[in-house]
Amino acid sequence: MRVGLLGFGRAGKAVATVLLQSEETDLCWVLRKSKTLKHRSVPEFLGIAHENQGLIFPKDEWTPEKLFDQYPVDVIIDFSSPEAIYYYGQEAAKREITIITAISNYPDETITYLKKLSQKTKVLHSPNITIGINFLMLTAKILKSIAPYTDVEIIEEHFKAKKGVSGTAIKISETLDLPIEDIKSVRAGGIVGKHEIIFGFPYQTIRLTHESIMREAFGDGVLFAAKSLADKKKGFYTMENLLLPYFNLS
Repeated sequence: MRVGLLGFGRAGKAVATVLLQSEETDLCWVLRKSKTLKHRSVPEFLGIAHENQGLIFPKDEWTPEKLFDQYPVDVIIDFSSPEAIYYYGQEAAKREITIITAISNYPDETITYLKKLSQKTKVLHSPNITIGINFLMLTAKILKSIAPYTDVEIIEEHFKAKKGVSGTAIKISETLDLPIEDIKSVRAGGIVGKHEIIFGFPYQTIRLTHESIMREAFGDGVLFAAKSLADKKKGFYTMENLLLPYFNLS
């Protein structure tokens, strides 16, 4: 599976590492805004022994047409910015390149644009693409439907410098139809990310917890999404769409 990656920040580097370590993916290129690391080998920069020679390109060096012509891919992974989809989206959809985007703060009009692109290709959007957090949200959604009378609290913990409420926590609150202002936030040390949902029953308590240990967890989610979408039809997908069939244990 030939893959192109947009974004090479902390999450992008972690995802690139997982893609290079997988035997099922060929990381063909990384595209980023900065000209730093221009034309560097991705595996060489990350210190991974790999025959793959995927290169790092600055975005303004290419038009999408020329990039996809010279370095064709089957899947685009986007960990860059909310605006990037308007750079590559139309050309990718025209070529039926699968789009997997993990941008957490798309405005409503961009979600509408993604759904328009999905008429021509497969598009998956997940604000947090880790398997664990999406499993947690789906489990919580099912539990709340079983026991809507319970008290539910959301607690999110992140590194001290993180500003604002976690986008993942906001997504959890929206999924469970809870007030965003009731989310409890903790900022301490170097916590990568922890989310907990507490269900307070009259005579028991259920705690659903997900903790990110390393950002490579995003890469695991990307691999799962890419492989799961391989045999799917064109359309707009979420991680819930891909995970829900696994809950049918009969």
